[in-house]
Amino acid sequence: MELVTPEVGLIFWTTLSFLILLFLLGKFAWKPILAAVNEREQSIETALSRAEAVKEEMARLTSENEALLKQARAERDAILSEATKVKNQIISDAKEAAHKEGSRQIDLARIEINNQKAIAMADVKNQVASLSLEIAEKVLRKQFEDQKKQDELVKDLLKEVKLS
Repeated sequence: MELVTPEVGLIFWTTLSFLILLFLLGKFAWKPILAAVNEREQSIETALSRAEAVKEEMARLTSENEALLKQARAERDAILSEATKVKNQIISDAKEAAHKEGSRQIDLARIEINNQKAIAMADVKNQVASLSLEIAEKVLRKQFEDQKKQDELVKDLLKEVKLS
């Protein structure tokens, strides 16, 4: 049982060694260890706050990006709508211009046709008049070959003039 029961000297020296060790640890080791733990705790808190700030910034940027995308889509839709309107207007203007030009060409063609018709009619009238004069001249020559027929024609003409 002697091995298990400590003596007073052993207890004294063990306690003295423990107290010296405690003093040395308190003087030289606890402050740097606590400082390192506090510094580590501060760096973790700083990292967490930075992570939270980055998370908020990412949320803000995401919402800004969504707003920019919506705005870009709206602008794209407006541009496409305007382009469609301009395209339709250009097509409408081209159709109208083509219709006007077609009408103008048709009117010019009608005028030209009427002019050519009038020229042709005048030419036909001149030819008919010329032919009529030639025929009348030939008929009159035949009738005037005989003096008796000439006298009868003059008498008939005088009767018609007096009756009119």
